[in-house]
Amino acid sequence: MTILILGLMIFLGVHSVRIYADDWRAAQRARFGEGPWKGLYSLASLIGLGLIIWGFGLARQEPVVVWAPPRGMRDAAALLTAIAFILLAAAYVPGNGIKARLHHPMILGVKVWAFAHLLANGKLADMLLFGAFLVWAAFCFRAARRRDRALGTKYPAGKMSATILTVSVGIAAWVLFAFWLHGVLIGVRPFG
Repeated sequence: MTILILGLMIFLGVHSVRIYADDWRAAQRARFGEGPWKGLYSLASLIGLGLIIWGFGLARQEPVVVWAPPRGMRDAAALLTAIAFILLAAAYVPGNGIKARLHHPMILGVKVWAFAHLLANGKLADMLLFGAFLVWAAFCFRAARRRDRALGTKYPAGKMSATILTVSVGIAAWVLFAFWLHGVLIGVRPFG
């Protein structure tokens, strides 16, 4: 578990700089320059992510069961992860109504993804991993909304065609991941 915790601290710590030290972040970006700052940020993120993957894999070898989720929780998780994929797509498809309305759909997608996995998994490593991401996303979303208010950020209205495309891309990505890639990459097949 130590490697998993270290990975979470590095990965989520790097991604929390904007939440807790936005002025310091801006000063460092100015000091190092945009490219070098992004390079250091990416390197630290990759190290943290690598440690999370390694640590989670090690923790799964000797699982500590905290609770056994009922079957219905897995069904709820499947529905929620589909919503999470739509929110993720909304972060990237320009001009969609979901982003226009929610403003930070990727962070909300992380919240929904983490919550869904907490419902469907009862092992300690799962609770640590997904719980940490859920807490981080909650603080990140609050900070992003606060920044929007302080800066007077306005989001353009979305278009129906872009919103339909967003939902379609999100569902297609969810189907691909849920029915194939999750098993290949994670070793767990949500649907069999």
